[in-house]
Formats: sequence, C-alpha cells, structure tokens
Amino acid sequence: MKTSSKKSYKIRFHLSKGKNFMKWQVKSLNGDVSYHDPLKVQLKLLGCVLKNQASTSKRIFLGAEKVVCAWVECDAIIVMPLGMLTIECPLKFNPRVAPNWLLRDKVVDGQEFDVIVSSNRGLYTNH
Repeated sequence: MKTSSKKSYKIRFHLSKGKNFMKWQVKSLNGDVSYHDPLKVQLKLLGCVLKNQASTSKRIFLGAEKVVCAWVECDAIIVMPLGMLTIECPLKFNPRVAPNWLLRDKVVDGQEFDVIVSSNRGLYTNH
C-alpha cells in the first residue's frame, strides 16, 4: 500500500436532511461535490485512507449529538451499477457503538487500503 500526502477525493455518508439525505457524498480537491444513491450504485474507491476526528467521535460515543467525524480519502473513484462488486469484509464506523473505524473488531483509524467498495450503506474491503 502506497503512502500519499494528499488524496484526490473525500467520501462520507451524507446525513443532513434534504434531497441528498442518506447518499454517498464525494468531494474532490477542487471543491466539486457529487452525491450517489447507495440503492442504485456502488463506489469502488482506490488508494484509500480511513479518517476519523478522534475527539469528536469520542464525544459522540459518550452521548453528544452526531456530527461529521469520519470519512474515507482516496486517489480515484469508479461509480458502478449496483451489484457489480462483492467484497466480504465490512468496515464499520458508528460513533454511538465505538469511536473508531473497525475491521473484524480491530481499530483501523488511519489505515490504508488499496480498494474499498460500497455496497448499500456499508463499506467493504478484501483484507
């Protein structure tokens, strides 16, 4: 897995009310933003790093109101029709349950992955 100082895209699940509620939000370095319905498409993310604002996620874990505190940064994104890709290992982030990214119950904040795939509202890898 290569290390890169600045990734091209930032991806997170959009939870603000409105027309893009519960969609994947993709922001590029130049500020362009797009939204993708997880019930219609899958995202294949290449050259990824899991990001987390540790202090914010710990406050949410202890009962504070939910705010954006985790996302994935990546080098490239491929938007594909739903059902094209299957990867078995779920990446989990829910600050109400645990304040960290988890893979097989192991903390993976800041870890790099060659490929992460979305399926419905979840993220998966092959590690």
